[in-house]
Amino acid sequence: MTVERYIRIFAGLFIMASLALGVEESPLFVSHWALVFTAFVGLNLFQFGLTNFCPMAIILRKLGAKDGAACYPAQ
Repeated sequence: MTVERYIRIFAGLFIMASLALGVEESPLFVSHWALVFTAFVGLNLFQFGLTNFCPMAIILRKLGAKDGAACYPAQ
């Protein structure tokens, strides 16, 4: 798997986990403050899209994850 794919997987996982912990109707509810983590992940994805800087990508590359050539093949 590529760095970009790992980032999408981790972001989705973190968002789902923080929603499960922060939404009152969830059986895993802990506190509404867990939703702050959802906002943090969203903000980080937004700035990654603008600046192409992502600390998670740096960590994944150091752990040996490959960079992807492109998300979609050329047509």
